Amino acid sequence: MKPIQAGLLGIGVVGAGTFQVLARNQEEIQRRAGRGIVITMVADLNVERARSLVGPDVAVVSDARAVIANPDIDIVIELIGGYGIAKTLVLEAIAAGKHVVTANKALLAVHGTEIFAAASAKGVMVAFEAAVAGGIPIIKALREGLTANRIQWIAGIINGTTNFILSEMRDKGLDFGVVLKEAQRLGYAEADPTFDIEGVDAAHKATIMSAIAFGIPVQFNKAYVEGITKLVASDIRYAEQLGYRIKLLGIVKRRPDGIELRVHPCLVPAKRLIANVEGAMNAVMVQGDAVGTTLYYGKGAGAEPTASAVIADLVDVTRLHTADAAQRVPHLAFQPNTFDKAMHSLPVLPMGEVVTSYYLRLRVADEAGVLARVTGILADAGISIGAVLQREAEDVAGQGAEGSSAVPQTDLIILTHDCAEARMDGAIARMQELTTVLQPIIRIRKEELA
Repeated sequence: MKPIQAGLLGIGVVGAGTFQVLARNQEEIQRRAGRGIVITMVADLNVERARSLVGPDVAVVSDARAVIANPDIDIVIELIGGYGIAKTLVLEAIAAGKHVVTANKALLAVHGTEIFAAASAKGVMVAFEAAVAGGIPIIKALREGLTANRIQWIAGIINGTTNFILSEMRDKGLDFGVVLKEAQRLGYAEADPTFDIEGVDAAHKATIMSAIAFGIPVQFNKAYVEGITKLVASDIRYAEQLGYRIKLLGIVKRRPDGIELRVHPCLVPAKRLIANVEGAMNAVMVQGDAVGTTLYYGKGAGAEPTASAVIADLVDVTRLHTADAAQRVPHLAFQPNTFDKAMHSLPVLPMGEVVTSYYLRLRVADEAGVLARVTGILADAGISIGAVLQREAEDVAGQGAEGSSAVPQTDLIILTHDCAEARMDGAIARMQELTTVLQPIIRIRKEELA
């Protein structure tokens, strides 16, 4: 059977990895797909570099629209990234009747509803396994492997840069800024790491998983996003002493009144497998009503791990290329014309309505009555305490007037039981007003993941 032809838009790190793995494992891939898959055309602004990567047998152009216009191209692989020209090109490829494979989580998290609707109307597929967790097949697991389950929650380490930074902070006792520079030197962090360290990249991925898990539209604009820039080594050390590790998690959770969609640092019990995921690795936990808890672990980035996911999508599209569109797996797992309307209309809840437990660290004056005043405020708010630690402040010298070493200081660490975020916000505001609280209160949410 004639090989299916694909056109590649963008041959950066992932694009080059995709081309190389596809060529290297062509025989194995053909046996699995039922026919060959070949990239016959590449579009990249750096034409000379692209030619050096793909050789003389592949057409290389600078204009991506030439790939889309080629009638011999069946699948367009979009690896440009971003929200701008990538969206235009994906929609143009769909309009031209081409299937699309993309690794662009930002594009799908923001514009996925429009893109999937356009693809459904045209009867073509948009495949995006590589958009979440790199080489880990979490999208396929959610869309197909766990289709019998009512998904209850998902919690994932889905950004390798931040996990590397947190692992280094824990192992070496260094603060965030020092480790970030080292991560940039080693190539784990970009020159501008904002999307990673502020949690935006993880929120893009969590948004996509929420849509697949719960049958809701992609709604990135409603996600709560908090990064790791305010974490310090002492909090990681205190968490360890309490039996926890700090991880940046993307969390999506089903509740009777809505969906939680949030990304932020979490204390996770050290005994959980996901708490022991170190370095730049990714891991995703999924809780289903039938299967219980499952864990998916592997490399979340890199040329060949991400290429593995891109090629898996190419194989899926090739297998279903001639199938009736109605018989294909829906883009977001649920058939769009048979949505449970009640489920589909469930809102993404504001952070104030999220219920979880908390780690609080207060830098306080070391004097009588401080603990009583703090715990009294928590009691007034109906927040119960699970544990309290008091530790000598380690970084007093060199502080400003309020944090001067002339004032004896201590760190007060409190673990609470579950309460609504809005109640905790109010309690923190009251505690912050105490004259004996010398610095902004640190609040980190705690997830047992049981």
